[in-house]
Amino acid sequence: MFIESIELLNYRNYKQLHMDFHSGTNVLYGDNAQGKTNILEAVYVCSTTKSHKGSKDKEIVRFGEEESHIKMTVRRDGIPYRIDMHLKKNRTKGVAVNGVPIKKASELFGIVNVIFFSPEDLNIIKNGPAERRRFLDLELCQLNKVYVYDLVQYNRVVVQRNKLLKEMDSDPSLKETLNIWDSQLVRFGSELIRLRTRFVEELNELIREIHFHLSGEREELEIRYEPNVTPETFEAELSRNRNQELRQRLTLTGPHRDDLNFIVNGADIRKFGSQGQQRTAALSLKLSEIELVKRTVKDYPVLLLDDVLSELDGKRQEHLLSEISHIQTLITCTGLDEFVNSRFQMDKIFKIVEGTVESEELCVQL
Repeated sequence: MFIESIELLNYRNYKQLHMDFHSGTNVLYGDNAQGKTNILEAVYVCSTTKSHKGSKDKEIVRFGEEESHIKMTVRRDGIPYRIDMHLKKNRTKGVAVNGVPIKKASELFGIVNVIFFSPEDLNIIKNGPAERRRFLDLELCQLNKVYVYDLVQYNRVVVQRNKLLKEMDSDPSLKETLNIWDSQLVRFGSELIRLRTRFVEELNELIREIHFHLSGEREELEIRYEPNVTPETFEAELSRNRNQELRQRLTLTGPHRDDLNFIVNGADIRKFGSQGQQRTAALSLKLSEIELVKRTVKDYPVLLLDDVLSELDGKRQEHLLSEISHIQTLITCTGLDEFVNSRFQMDKIFKIVEGTVESEELCVQL
């Protein structure tokens, strides 16, 4: 699969933009704050309906405008697709595939799989558990439509249940309806836990070898899924925590409180690992994602690298670039020196200046 082109209208700092991509490595370079990341974000939004930064639609629409438009053409298994997306400040986004409107985000998933890698991802291990849960959700939603449905339903139940817990002070009779929400919480939450468990098991099959090689054959990495509760104990834990939830007016039990642990040579690197170990583990995680997508959908994903090379040392840069040379990649950077010095193949180069593509150039090899 690869992205052929993208068009933007009133998207962040872009009034209007059209870009044709190469099926290999596309380098977007220019000074900071020119709009390079916005292009990668637009690709991600058009592929998943969500911003990798968690931005709301109204934050994406260009200042002074009411809506933004993304049009992206994709080719998968030789079949062309056109994805049209309208982002609106005060209404739900509209999405169409090949001119046919879709009603659910899950209908978009599977057309193109994308993996986003930014400097923030290098901190996924040492940051809070919410970021690691977000990683699980973003990846699983692209790979499993059942997960999308269960996640949407589970989040809806959590919101409604929290609202109910808050309203009980003024209307104690509402307590009688709590069991109805509890059964739905267990139903959808248990499915999320099972799918997350399987996903982490599959990641571990890949990440051990990748990390062992990346660490100079000195370290073995294991990802441990830490569910807040198991499907078997979910109901009992809800009952046990009922009084505490009533006091705090908050749902305290379920996969919205899950976490991941990263173990290197038996040690928890969230607590005891060096920054180098944490970054190597994060890089291993992204490279494992690429292989897992290939295994699942029988094709490589599109990789979006946002100024990551400047955050990695020479060895990690070299390893990353060698691993992605065979898949479509969009890379942002401030300059081309790191590519030229490593004699890395660049298939197409775009210079981004103040929300415009100032120049573009097809390359053979530098």
